[in-house]
Amino acid sequence: MNAPTFPPLWPMYRALVGVGMICGLMIAVVYAGTRPVIERNRAEALERAVFHVLPEASQRVTYTLEAGGGFSLDPNAGTERVHAGFDVDGRLVGVAIEASGMGYADLITILYGYAPGTETIVGFRVLGSKETPGLGDKIEKDERFLANFEALDVRLDDAGAAPANPIVTVKQGEKTEAWQIDGITGATISSVAIGDMLAASTAHWAPVITGNLEAFSAGGDDDGT
Repeated sequence: MNAPTFPPLWPMYRALVGVGMICGLMIAVVYAGTRPVIERNRAEALERAVFHVLPEASQRVTYTLEAGGGFSLDPNAGTERVHAGFDVDGRLVGVAIEASGMGYADLITILYGYAPGTETIVGFRVLGSKETPGLGDKIEKDERFLANFEALDVRLDDAGAAPANPIVTVKQGEKTEAWQIDGITGATISSVAIGDMLAASTAHWAPVITGNLEAFSAGGDDDGT
């Protein structure tokens, strides 16, 4: 009995490599073509979010945190950025800050408005979330929960080095202090995640911002450049 014969491997290998190269090229072309649109949409979404969390602002300027702790308009001065909001008279009304942390399903990214004059969080918006629809996604639309961020206390201690009372999420209906977040029943993990990321973020940013208020001015362009 004759042994079975198989087709040469080289033509098959060549065809697979060729198809792979074509697919890779197509992906690269599509990515290059859509990247500017994606980046523009992301920038526009961020712009809207900044004015949402800082409702009294009429213009924004983006600042970069320098290695030495000060702020610069140079986007290459560092990797950490905040967006200062100014009113029509050029007065600083607050600073919009991004933060992120793990929720129940995946990473949650938020933007919040910090008003150094009153040492409070005055606005909040979810920028990205994959939390469970009908449960975890209530952090984006539950009115009771969102009301936490109209004047959430992040007052610094006497040394100005850290919040006097770190933000903490409590069970729904058990909020008694201005620095507590009234959680969401049925979405405990998601609402606790928001409290944890705000506590960590304000511990980092609030002392730096309040210690460098003279760095913020409305001298930049309206688009934050």
